[in-house]
Amino acid sequence: MWTTMTTVWKFLDGGQRNKIQVPMPKPNSQTTRIRTNSSSTISVHDMGISEEEWDRLQKAFYWPTSDQEITELNQSTSPFHTTFSIVGLNENYKVGEKIHVIITARDHNNNLKSHGGDFFQAKLFNLNLKAGVLGKVVDHRNGMYTVDLLLPWEGQAQVSVRLIHSSEVVRFLKKYRESSFPRRHYNGYFEGPGPDGVMISEKVECNLKWGPDGSWIKGKCCCEYKDVKTGTVWQCETPKKLSCDYWVYHEQGEVESPLTPFEKQLISGKYTNVQIPGDTQIINILPSTAVMGTTERCRAGLTTPVPVGFYFGDVWKSLVCNTQRFSPPQMTNCLKQKILYLNGDSTTRQWFEFFQSKVPDLKTINLHVDSKNGPLMAVELKNNIIIHWRPHGLPLQFRKMPAADVHYLSNEIDYITGGPHVVLVFTIFAHLDFHPMTFFINKVARVRQAVIELLKRAPQTTVIIKSGNTGYKNEFLSDWYSMQLNTVMKEMFSDVKGVIYLDVWQMTSCHYAHEFIHPTGIIIANEIDLLLSYICPV
Repeated sequence: MWTTMTTVWKFLDGGQRNKIQVPMPKPNSQTTRIRTNSSSTISVHDMGISEEEWDRLQKAFYWPTSDQEITELNQSTSPFHTTFSIVGLNENYKVGEKIHVIITARDHNNNLKSHGGDFFQAKLFNLNLKAGVLGKVVDHRNGMYTVDLLLPWEGQAQVSVRLIHSSEVVRFLKKYRESSFPRRHYNGYFEGPGPDGVMISEKVECNLKWGPDGSWIKGKCCCEYKDVKTGTVWQCETPKKLSCDYWVYHEQGEVESPLTPFEKQLISGKYTNVQIPGDTQIINILPSTAVMGTTERCRAGLTTPVPVGFYFGDVWKSLVCNTQRFSPPQMTNCLKQKILYLNGDSTTRQWFEFFQSKVPDLKTINLHVDSKNGPLMAVELKNNIIIHWRPHGLPLQFRKMPAADVHYLSNEIDYITGGPHVVLVFTIFAHLDFHPMTFFINKVARVRQAVIELLKRAPQTTVIIKSGNTGYKNEFLSDWYSMQLNTVMKEMFSDVKGVIYLDVWQMTSCHYAHEFIHPTGIIIANEIDLLLSYICPV
């Protein structure tokens, strides 16, 4: 049963279940410390990883940028002068072949760029066929980029290349990711008896405390709420009248941009997520004997290459394993006698809502909560199906909700018994875009530890990581931020046997229609088919 116990917020030692601890690195005089853009430094011990893993992670999420900061817009990469070309464009191709695309970056003066770091997205698509496939952009760090695009369907296709962010934008996105500047604010509501005994409510600002010196100081500081298991510290301004014990509600606050006027110009819609000119001719693809797909059984341990699959006729075809389409009765049969835990954010809530609408006789239990905040629960009694959804814990950009309902993901996993009837799905992405990469690594390390222990006590448990979605292109929530978090999550779980990684990033970014952080119903349906293909493989 999924516990509804309140997370222990204060510095308490009692009442905690004993658990087997995976050894964590201990600090010493030689421990690497990472300087952020605040006064704090973060050590690998703070992140909960080893020196060796930190080296590996830095290589995985490394992104080249220029060391020289520009002062004029004309020096930045221009989506209007940057072009792409198809090498040796033929009149006809065959299914299974590839085309080679070269992207040449230029600034607004039409000068060739001499360094890399631009963030492009390239795909092949056909609106009439409702088809799309993503290509991997390779940065040669000299202003030139290449893409190999697979031709997986018969018919016609076109190439689309968009400049999501110039290298100059990526440079300051990196800077502000590790900055102490709070791009997202949060609110805490304290409720209790005032000096005269009458119930009062006070609203204060709250935020994450990260690093030995903290990175956020406000007003008369501070009420601190440390989770004794994860070590995460949440802090709120001290209320004027009430004590720290009366924190009752959590709520997202306002966003605040750290950008200079020049940086705002660089990331404005005029220069962000813009289709660049190039070879947009129709590509003719003839049938061949090549098989686009596989009979490989969907299971843990499979790779997630680019492309990992493609759309054709609005149906996702995996190139990694044998995916199926599930009708509502087939969904019921797949989920029969199972408990499905969906953890994360609004994108896994979309999955819960999809099951609500599609699984016959699945009934939502009224837990007297906001349906957008959760926690949520649905059951189908005849086939003993139980589905849970809850958010992943702080930091969390949700509307006003009880603080007692905000549980850290790793703690929730600790209280799952596991077994062949249990499926755990989680995602931790968009809400962490506002916070340092070092904190994300710490959070993933704690979740990984909990998953390892779950699989030790119940090896037949199905554990699935849902990648982040594409959708945002600004200084608060950017696809570049989310892509980096995807890379770290995938790398940190690469050596954990028995864990499945669902790359829905490609499913949201290569769809023929414009992508959103909350995908349309047809994309959700394909994501669910992929999920169930791993739960009930053939």
